[in-house]
Amino acid sequence: MAPACRPVLVAPDSFKGSFSAREVAEAIGRGLSTAGIREIDLAPLADGGEGTAELLLERLGGEERRAATHDPLGRERESSFALLADGQTAVVEVAQGSGLVLLDVAERDAEAASSVGTGELIVAALNAGAVEILVAAGGSATTDGGSGAIAAVRDAGGLRGTRLTVLCDVRTPFELAAVRFGPQKGADADAVARLTARLEDLAARLPRDPRGVAMSGAAGGLAGGLWAAFDARLIAGAPYVLGALDIERRLRASRAVIVGEGRMDATTLEGKAAGEVATRARGLGVPAYAIVAVNAIDRFDARILDLQTILEATELRKIEHAAGRLANLL
Repeated sequence: MAPACRPVLVAPDSFKGSFSAREVAEAIGRGLSTAGIREIDLAPLADGGEGTAELLLERLGGEERRAATHDPLGRERESSFALLADGQTAVVEVAQGSGLVLLDVAERDAEAASSVGTGELIVAALNAGAVEILVAAGGSATTDGGSGAIAAVRDAGGLRGTRLTVLCDVRTPFELAAVRFGPQKGADADAVARLTARLEDLAARLPRDPRGVAMSGAAGGLAGGLWAAFDARLIAGAPYVLGALDIERRLRASRAVIVGEGRMDATTLEGKAAGEVATRARGLGVPAYAIVAVNAIDRFDARILDLQTILEATELRKIEHAAGRLANLL
C-alpha cells in the first residue's frame, strides 16, 4: 500500500479531568478529516486507569454491571464494573470505586479517603462469577495502601479462589506513594509525612511487605496492599491494553501516529500509554506526533520518544485545530 494511502493512527489517552480518550481521538479525527486526510484509524487508549473498562468492553465484548458502593468519603453511590464476554473476566476501575473524579476539588482529603468502594466492586465482580478480576489502578483519591479495599473483600469472605491482576500506570513503590501522588489528592507536606508513616505501619502488618516492589505504589498503595494481602499480580497497564487493542499491528499498517495525554512530562516514559506507543512507533520507524494539554517534557526525554512535533491544546475545538496543523506534516 502506498504511504499516502495508509491510515494515520490516532491513539490518545484521556486528558484526565477534562476529556475521555474517545473524545480526544474523535476531535483529532475531525481535524485530520477537515484537513483532507481520509484514512484514519481511531484507537483511544488507557494505561490501566480511567477508561480501561470501556475500551476492553468495546474490543472484547461483554456488559457493564452496576453495584452499590461507597465513594472515597463514605457516601453511598452506584458504581459500575465490566464483565467481559467470556463471563469469567471482570474489569474493576479504581476511578469508579475510589476515584479522584468522584470528589470536588474542595473535598479532596488524602488522609480521610478510603479505597473501600474499590473493594466493594471487587466483591460485586466475585458475586457475578468472575474467576479473574483486572483492577485498573489509575485515578485514585486514596492513599490508604488498599486497607479499605482489603477490609471489604475480607468481610465478604475473601477471594474464593479468584485471581486478582492489578493494571498499574506507574512503577512507584509502596512507600513512595504519598510522596509522589499525595499532593494531587489534597495532601500538604505535613499530611504527606503522616500518610507515609501510615503506609510504613501498614506494610509492617500485611502478610508480606510491599515496600520496594515496583508498581506497588499505584493507586495510593492499593496495588501493593492487594499484592500483599491476596497475592495479586502487578503488571504494567499500558502494554496490557495496547495488546488487547492490537496496537502493534495497527502501527505497522500506519504512515504516522498521533498520541495524546493531558500532561506530557517525565512520567510519560514510566509506563504511560502515550510513551509506550511513541516508543513502539520509534522501533517500527513510524513517525510519531503528540497533542497534549500541557507539554512539560524536557528535550532529552522528548528525544527518547522521538516525537516529531508536540502541540498543546486544552479544548476540543483547539485539539481539532492542532490536528489540522499536524495534517500538513504527515
